Amino acid sequence: MQLNIAMISVHSCPLGKLGGGNTGGMSVYIRELAYELGKRGHLVDVYTRAHEPVHDQIVELGKNARLIHLKAGQEEEIDKLAIYPHLAEFAYELENFRKYNGLHYDLIHSHYWLSGWVGRFIQRVWNVPHITMLHTLGAVKNAIGIGKSEPDLRINSEKELAKDCHRIIAPSEREKEYLIHYYNASPELISVIPCGVNLDLFRSLEKEIARSHLSLDGEVIILFVGRIVPLKGIDKLLMAMPYLERRQRLRMIIIGGDEHCQDEVERLKSLSQILQIDDLVTFQGLVKQEKLPYFYSAADLCVVPSYYESFGLVALESLACGTPVVATKVGSMENVIRFGETGYIVIDNAPHRIADKIAKLLSMSKTKKEANSSIRRSVTQFSWSNIAEAVVNEYRTVLNSYFSKV
Repeated sequence: MQLNIAMISVHSCPLGKLGGGNTGGMSVYIRELAYELGKRGHLVDVYTRAHEPVHDQIVELGKNARLIHLKAGQEEEIDKLAIYPHLAEFAYELENFRKYNGLHYDLIHSHYWLSGWVGRFIQRVWNVPHITMLHTLGAVKNAIGIGKSEPDLRINSEKELAKDCHRIIAPSEREKEYLIHYYNASPELISVIPCGVNLDLFRSLEKEIARSHLSLDGEVIILFVGRIVPLKGIDKLLMAMPYLERRQRLRMIIIGGDEHCQDEVERLKSLSQILQIDDLVTFQGLVKQEKLPYFYSAADLCVVPSYYESFGLVALESLACGTPVVATKVGSMENVIRFGETGYIVIDNAPHRIADKIAKLLSMSKTKKEANSSIRRSVTQFSWSNIAEAVVNEYRTVLNSYFSKV
């Protein structure tokens, strides 16, 4: 049976520049899931806030899937919290668009707490089930205490969502535990479905070809990909560098960061100078997603030194390109990384622990050049086709339960 799905992503446009202030793994998740659901014959409309005039109101994401920009406040990038006063306007515009175009939706799938607010509001009007995915949790961020504190407004909104929605999709068992612990969410309400990876895009390229394409030489390359914010632990990765042997001709490439991240970028550059490794570190800035496989393939390894990840999509992308990963024990890393085979998991991001596992992987890579294909095979179960099938099954379960009670 074909489903008509309204996805809501108010603050983050799936077409935004990855690695920027508001655009990360969540945007990839929404775009890829919508595309795959559309391929399966379902109709998917993703609603987001109009944030720059260059976009048409309606943008095709693929067969049966489209992105719809709605006016809510000024058409410009603004801080996430500054969007909150415009959520009622966004919900009003969404309902107007639906009515004007004669649309009907079977369910609502919201992403992040701001979108969850809209989903709760619209659900009462449409009388269809509301499924949410929070992607990160404010209470967890505050418990870690790294970076800017999350406001009570967010914490309370997430608590209300955890009680009022009809299903929460969590990307990892760890995130499910956080939802239960911090928000007293009912375990029966939470379904764990991992994130996926585009195996057509993220594939293993010949290392020398990838390096030639990027004009990189024969240095040992350590890669970081993600938003440049304190929670990502990039400073700990920089502090790991002096523990490594200089004779290996190391190069660290840090991908991510836009104008909203400049303060953190400058802090990290200053730290690099203090550590006397600034000649070894390249701040690459934003990189288009289609170019990322070249960087993953060119790298000897990728590091995820985060304090917190709801899943850890970068690790999945790196492994799909045949490149091993060193990651902290966050998100779903234990299910993604095969310890000692496709990478290592460290208990925390202490620099000496990160350095130790980097050194182990570098010593392995000299004798295991054939490992790339086996590393890629280790994550093929995370194809978006498999993830979309699991999500659709969840949609149908929720729909059956919802309408059996009506």
